Amino acid sequence: MAAEQLQTSVAEGLASASQAAAAYDLSTLVIPLLKGVIYQDADAGLWNALLTLQARVRDYVAVLNLELVFDEAEGYAFLRSRPEPDDGATPRLPRLVARRPLSFPVSLMLALLRKKLAEFDASGGDTRLVLARDEVAELMRVFLPEGSNEARLIDQIDVHLGKVIELGFLRRLKVEPGQPTMVEVRRILKAFVDAQWLAEFDQRLAGYRALLAGQAGASDE
Repeated sequence: MAAEQLQTSVAEGLASASQAAAAYDLSTLVIPLLKGVIYQDADAGLWNALLTLQARVRDYVAVLNLELVFDEAEGYAFLRSRPEPDDGATPRLPRLVARRPLSFPVSLMLALLRKKLAEFDASGGDTRLVLARDEVAELMRVFLPEGSNEARLIDQIDVHLGKVIELGFLRRLKVEPGQPTMVEVRRILKAFVDAQWLAEFDQRLAGYRALLAGQAGASDE
């Protein structure tokens, strides 16, 4: 009986996925991907269609010199440019997905959030890492020059926080009026700050701290 129930459950799941795929075509999948990230928890129908049609999507976007990054475990998918050839003989194609240069404070915030996410995952607790703005500010404070004006520091962190939200690595949560700002760390951050980068975290932070201290010293002169 248990085996029959399992077979029925699998069959129902495959049928559901097929129905979801039938409601979408390549255009309705590729266009959202060209605009940004598709999250499983944001649109289950779109996600299930992509799950079924991902091979066709990969072939389609390859013509545009793009590759599909599909992380079923973490629940996100996005497009990125394919690695450039290093043989010198193959012509380089224009990049459809532009690179975005980041300021050092924004890079620092991303690094700190990535380390916080790694620690959170290691604790084996909830799957959603939610932080208050003050917690993010405290992470940053350690690596900023001593004696920074508190009000100015918070204003600067709000600007950097807004940029990270705009980039899609944080999501602002709805709170009651008067309650502190809360943000959720999106797990897609793991795809951009990988394990190798994180392994060099201490050295990178030392460099960030030295640079920020140098910038503060230059502004005081």
